[in-house]
Amino acid sequence: MLDIKLIREQPDFVKAQLGRAEVAGDVIDTILSLDEQRRTLLQQVESLKAERNAVSKEIGKMKDAAARDTRIAEMRVVGDRITELDREVAEVEERQRMLMLEIRNLPHADVPEGADESANVVIAQEGEPHDLGFPAQPHWDLGEALGIIDFERGAKLSGSRFYVLQGLGAKLQRALIQWLLDLHVEQGYREVYPPFIVKEHCMWGAGQLPKFSDNLYRDEDAGFWLVPTAEVPLTNLYTDEILDAGQLPIHLCAYTPCFRREQMSAGRDVRGIKRGHQFDKVEMYKFVHPDTSYAELEKMRADAEATCRALGIPFRTKLLCTGDMGFAATKTYDLELWAPGQEEWLEVSSCSNVEAFQARRANLRFRPAPGERPDHLHTLNGSGLGVPRTMIAIMENYQQADGSIVIPEVLRPYMGGRDVIR
Repeated sequence: MLDIKLIREQPDFVKAQLGRAEVAGDVIDTILSLDEQRRTLLQQVESLKAERNAVSKEIGKMKDAAARDTRIAEMRVVGDRITELDREVAEVEERQRMLMLEIRNLPHADVPEGADESANVVIAQEGEPHDLGFPAQPHWDLGEALGIIDFERGAKLSGSRFYVLQGLGAKLQRALIQWLLDLHVEQGYREVYPPFIVKEHCMWGAGQLPKFSDNLYRDEDAGFWLVPTAEVPLTNLYTDEILDAGQLPIHLCAYTPCFRREQMSAGRDVRGIKRGHQFDKVEMYKFVHPDTSYAELEKMRADAEATCRALGIPFRTKLLCTGDMGFAATKTYDLELWAPGQEEWLEVSSCSNVEAFQARRANLRFRPAPGERPDHLHTLNGSGLGVPRTMIAIMENYQQADGSIVIPEVLRPYMGGRDVIR
């Protein structure tokens, strides 16, 4: 959520920044109009309440019963008007609040302008897509031939876009998750095991609602939501609390399954495990002082790059443009691993600074110094990494001419010392 003070004081700046992300600024005018209505109504309420208080004191001193009854009747009318105005204030505030919740975050000045992913900028790359020396197979053929991925039974159980991992396929995924968590703990993150089902307020706090309501799974009767990412429960860990400045920064990592109603184009990514309604991910998350959030973003990016580097797979880092960034982000880096079987770069991590956008929604605050007023902290999130696409990159880059898959060295201790899947 944007700062209403910023909208009041610099509406043209806010409109200009939203325009960089191709968002119309008309909503800002509506918000300001509602803000003015709210202030006018509150002034009327305060005036009537002051009148009622003054008359109440007057009534207490009146000796003429008839005159007192008349004034009491008049104050009943005033009281009814106050009640009506309070209702109008609440309606205007709710309309304004909902509009505020629907506005995306403002892009940072460093973010390049562009309508879509074609305007993203590659800022770093390590390793080059290389010739394996034989025709590279896509992971779906490799997985089925080795008996480690079963698409037919996945579809039988749950429908399209689901699959079953078996044997060393399931073990490889478990090894990857374990290694990712251990690595991030070494990097200074504290591991958290959060619930995979959350209350609705957590979705609002993390910025998933209202924008992404059609992409989320929920239990309507109980009012619970399945997490689309560990970012959701992690964001809300400190909701309605006031942290001391000395507690910051807080660096967390967590594994969760993720549940999303993928809106997939017909004929696109229809094979394999690249896109699905259920997938696993390890998340990095930070609560930080506003003065350090962009330095913390660079550190998070470096941690994600170190993760890709350790796998020994070519990867590149992109700075996303205004039109391709997420709803809550001010600045985002995407990391992509090369997949030779599909001949494409696969996004496996997205590291973003959202500044105080989530903090205002989830009421996340810290006290800069003893006795000072609390302020909103900044939050950052980053995939570390998305598991299915990382699995694809491992399978396709480490495949051998005979159809076997060599296990990356960093994962072998988690695979019982095994070095190849045959």
